[in-house]
Amino acid sequence: MTDLIGFAYAAVVAVGGVIGYVKAGSVMSLGAGLLFGALAAMGASHASSNPANCHLILGASLTLTCVMGYRFMGSGKFMPAGLVALLSVLMVVRYGMRLL
Repeated sequence: MTDLIGFAYAAVVAVGGVIGYVKAGSVMSLGAGLLFGALAAMGASHASSNPANCHLILGASLTLTCVMGYRFMGSGKFMPAGLVALLSVLMVVRYGMRLL
């Protein structure tokens, strides 16, 4: 079954990077958004064919949870760091439960 939630998460991450580039001219945001969006999409593809094969998207989500959570704690601004951290935590829980 296709992992629509995983693909939606990947799209949000990638589009967020593009928006960061367009609004602030941040090449780092563009690169990170596209990289982690692509990793999440590949992970969602793997999880679609085998639900237990979710290590890639779990790793990408966990990394984004840590990085964006740290940025959110430092800035206190929900957008974009808090939103990405929250979505990433939800994805870590979702895929972490599959491995138990």
